[in-house]
Amino acid sequence: MHMPKERITRHSHYNLNYHLVFTPKYRRHVFVGEVRERLMQVFRETCSMRDWIVLGMEVMPDHAHLFVSVPPKWSPSDVAKILKGISARRILQEFPKLRRGKGGGHLWTPSFYVGSAGDISAQTIQRYIESQRKHQVDDD
Repeated sequence: MHMPKERITRHSHYNLNYHLVFTPKYRRHVFVGEVRERLMQVFRETCSMRDWIVLGMEVMPDHAHLFVSVPPKWSPSDVAKILKGISARRILQEFPKLRRGKGGGHLWTPSFYVGSAGDISAQTIQRYIESQRKHQVDDD
């Protein structure tokens, strides 16, 4: 796990890190076992194909946290739209039982949370993501 530092493209030096939180439709508890593992894999693949660095990730049964470093050409809403779109398509294709019942053909709610972070709050966000997992496990 490496903390964010300045990155360079041909046209920019940047340190843009986004903390994203996505929730499944009706806050269903769907991200467990194989579904959880596959979702994390899809997020990692989606990011690596675009030169986005996953700095932290935690997938709870009813929401997902991602902490990513992204070049400035990508807006936070584009990052969210891409991550949610690709993951929904793949997960619903590979786990057709998730299409049944409440939520139908939709995996995610239309909304999302995004917060930006530089060096200082990066560790705070990472600690928060890790503590989310601990609380979830403690609560079960």
